[in-house]
Amino acid sequence: MQEQYRTVARAGVHETEINRSRFICALAPAATEQEAQDFVARIRRENPTASHNCFAYVIGADASVQKASDDGEPGGTAGVPMLQMLMRREMRYVAAVVTRYYGGVKLGAGGLIRAYGGVVGEALDELGTITRQRFRLATITVGHQRAGRLENDLRATGLAVREVRYAEAVIIEIGLPDSDVESFRSWLADATAGEALLELGGEAYGDA
Repeated sequence: MQEQYRTVARAGVHETEINRSRFICALAPAATEQEAQDFVARIRRENPTASHNCFAYVIGADASVQKASDDGEPGGTAGVPMLQMLMRREMRYVAAVVTRYYGGVKLGAGGLIRAYGGVVGEALDELGTITRQRFRLATITVGHQRAGRLENDLRATGLAVREVRYAEAVIIEIGLPDSDVESFRSWLADATAGEALLELGGEAYGDA
């Protein structure tokens, strides 16, 4: 698995005009290919009179799914430069749709490539990106008398505290980088006089 990946911070739209053509880039995070396809379909429904609704999306922390469409523009002048911009920016789990309303002036192949790729880059700059880090999920079981202080210490160190459950004992779910597991195990033993139990689970991604 990738140690980290970048994605768009939020869904949004950026518009620019080039030689009287409107280029409107809609960006959104997409956890699955189906989410990306649903997003593309929604933008197309919202712009039924557009000249073109071209798209590109990248799914998977390792970019295992990459799709692009020129939607009637000359081959390779729209979807591919959009996809190349997403890949150049190392974006993952993201979908982009560029809606074009033709303004009467032909841009030529080079102009289209610059326009479609460029508006995606501008949209990424405007909406911002976030980095997500791979974490090992872990569960700490500790007695009630130590739980409050331990939770405060965990949050103070910047660890991702995902959930705290109170039962006979207190269960604290955290995420920590794989490389920190052994040092954290030692820290936890010292912090709780050996009373806390640490169990490692699967892997997930969280905000870095």
